Amino acid sequence: MLTITHTPEAGTIIEGTSRGDGTAEILKANGWRWGRSIGAWYVPQSRDRLPKWWNINRAAAALREAGHEVTIKADETFRPTAEVEADKIERQAARVDALEAKADRRAADADAADAAARRALDRLPEGGEPIKVGHHSEGRHRNAIDKAHNAMGRSVEADREATRARARADVAAKTTDTRYAPEMVARRIERIATDIRGYTRKIEGSSHNFGGGYIETTAPATGAYLDRLTTQRAQLEDEHTYWTAVREAQAAAGQVTIHSRETIAKGDMIKHRFGWHVVTRVNPKSVTVALDWNDTTRPCKVDYTDVQGHHTAAEVAAARAAAAENTAAETAAAS
Repeated sequence: MLTITHTPEAGTIIEGTSRGDGTAEILKANGWRWGRSIGAWYVPQSRDRLPKWWNINRAAAALREAGHEVTIKADETFRPTAEVEADKIERQAARVDALEAKADRRAADADAADAAARRALDRLPEGGEPIKVGHHSEGRHRNAIDKAHNAMGRSVEADREATRARARADVAAKTTDTRYAPEMVARRIERIATDIRGYTRKIEGSSHNFGGGYIETTAPATGAYLDRLTTQRAQLEDEHTYWTAVREAQAAAGQVTIHSRETIAKGDMIKHRFGWHVVTRVNPKSVTVALDWNDTTRPCKVDYTDVQGHHTAAEVAAARAAAAENTAAETAAAS
C-alpha cells in the first residue's frame, strides 16, 4: 500500500515505498525527488502550495499500472504567511548550522590531509636525490614518490572541499537577511499585487481588445477551478498583508523610505543606480528622469522601490543658491 499525502507544512510526499520495489524509477521519471532528511520521495516546491494534481495523478496512475495500490490524501488549505515565514526562518537557521558544521569538518579533513602530505614528503630522500635505477632502493623510492603525490592530491582536493563548504555556509547565513532586504520586500509586494490582479481576472472573467475589431473574452471560472483560484487568491492576499506590514515596520524603523507620487514631485531630484537626476514626470508606479546618454537626453523610468535618495525642488534650489554664494565669496576673497 502506497499513500500519497499533501499538507501545507510537509508538501506532497509518498509513504510505503521500499528499496527495489520499482517505485523509485517511476517517481523519478515523474519529477519526484528523494528526500534523504525525511526518508521519503517528495514533489519539489510543494510545501505551502496547493496540491499539484497533474503531478500527483500522473505518478499515481504510473504506480497503479505497475501493480501498486495507491491512495491519495490531500489538504487543500493554506497556512498563515506569518507561520510559513517563521517556519522558513527556523529551517534556514538549522541549515546554516548544519552547513557550518560540515564546513568545520571539511576544514579539519583538509588540515589532516595537509599533515599527511607533509609526512609523505618528509619520507622522500633529502635534496631531491634521483631514483637509482637497478638499485635495491628503487622500488621503495618510487613508492614513496607515488604516496607523496597521492597525498598531495588528496590535500588539494580536501582544501577545495573545505572552501566550497565554507562558501555554501556563508551564502546560507545571508539568505534570510537577503529575503527581508527592503528592496526585496518592496519588489515582492509589487509581484504579489500583480498576481492577485491576475487571479481576479480569471475568477471574474476578462476581455482584451487586440485592435482591428478582435476582442478576446475569458469567461468567469466555475466549479472546482473557481474554488482553487479563490483559495490561491486568498493565500496571495494573506502574503500581501504580511509583507506590507514588514515594509511598514522597516519604514518605521528608518530602514527604508516609502516613496510614491504623494512624496515626489516634478522638479525634485532623486538618486537611483545611475546617480542623481531631476524628475521630469511623476507616474503612478515610477518617476521619469532625463539621462544624458552619448550627448543626447533620454527619458528613463525609475520605480519608486528603486529610489535610493530624494531632495525636493526647494531643497535643490536652496543648495544651489548656497553653492553660488560660496563661490562668489571665494572669488571676492581671492581678488
